[in-house]
Amino acid sequence: MRNGPSELAGNVDLVLADGVTHLDPETAAFGAMIEGWRLQQRARFLNEAGTIRPRLRLVRRFAEFTNQYPWQWTPAEAEAFMEELRSSNDTFSVSSARTYQAALRMFCEYVTDARYGWPQRCWEMFEASPAQIFHEWNSVVHCAEFEGDPRRRPLTYDEVQALFDAADGQVEEIQAQHRKGALAAMRDSAVLKTVYAFGLRRQEACCLDLADLRRNPRAADFGRFGAMFVRFGKASRGSPPKRRTVLAVPEFDWIVEVLEHYLQEVRPAFSPKRHPALWITERCSRLSRRRLDEAFEAARARAGLPKELDLHCLRHSYITHLVEFGYPELFVQQQAGHSYASTTAIYTGVSDEYRNRLVERALKARFADLWEEQP
Repeated sequence: MRNGPSELAGNVDLVLADGVTHLDPETAAFGAMIEGWRLQQRARFLNEAGTIRPRLRLVRRFAEFTNQYPWQWTPAEAEAFMEELRSSNDTFSVSSARTYQAALRMFCEYVTDARYGWPQRCWEMFEASPAQIFHEWNSVVHCAEFEGDPRRRPLTYDEVQALFDAADGQVEEIQAQHRKGALAAMRDSAVLKTVYAFGLRRQEACCLDLADLRRNPRAADFGRFGAMFVRFGKASRGSPPKRRTVLAVPEFDWIVEVLEHYLQEVRPAFSPKRHPALWITERCSRLSRRRLDEAFEAARARAGLPKELDLHCLRHSYITHLVEFGYPELFVQQQAGHSYASTTAIYTGVSDEYRNRLVERALKARFADLWEEQP
């Protein structure tokens, strides 16, 4: 005999009425499981678009692959699914595999948890109960802190310059040919430079508003571009977006002229009216993350840079170059918005020239009387 209805979000009694005869009970039960898991995740304040929906799509995709329902799944189907993903996609990474496995594992944890009532209801309806399909012995092992593509790296100073020259060259080419799109190209050039000059993530850059431009009393020469207030930083574990203020540094003072030109000449030409966004499109809407990626890819192609480099590499470059400029580790960590110094270390890839300078400085400090300056 089943206990009374639970008040937990996602409980079976809230999404699948008891005592009702369904024309297709298997489909009805599976749909109720999906809806129940959605409600359970919403109760944890997880992001609907960025977290919940992709997870639900993955569960449906796995069910379509197995042609079975959750109370019929076994570890064998899980392993076959991962093998199919790996063999059909050369770019399917270890981190992606772990993300997929974690999502399916969490769904199985939900439907096997007796507090939500699914094991007992499934047994009553189908004489079978869901079981966990991912275990320690068939899941990706997390051995390294960084599992990204090793070809993704910080850009060198010359590569950054080549990227920006390519973006500016696109503007000049469009203007010379009297084609449409010059304003968009100037905006793209400005936003790419801003991403680098403040070490922004893609979401952070796209969500910037005019009100996020701040003055820094200690850097009056930068005017209203002395700092950038980031309100949509990367969230973690269902928490709201993190906030931070990124200070403009003297080595990137050229961004002041870039942003001044954009705000005085380019943005008004889009007729933004009262739209608050810093980056405006031709349709008077906020610049999308996809469009920002496309802007980087176009400039990368024109500059002849490796295709493995992506927009996020500009953030890696910013962090690396701050370290090479000699800024303290804690300052770099706070500028990047990292909770842990170890994360900042993963982003950092200083050059051999920089390391050689450190060694030379240490040798001079320790053996000053023996060190001879070369003519």
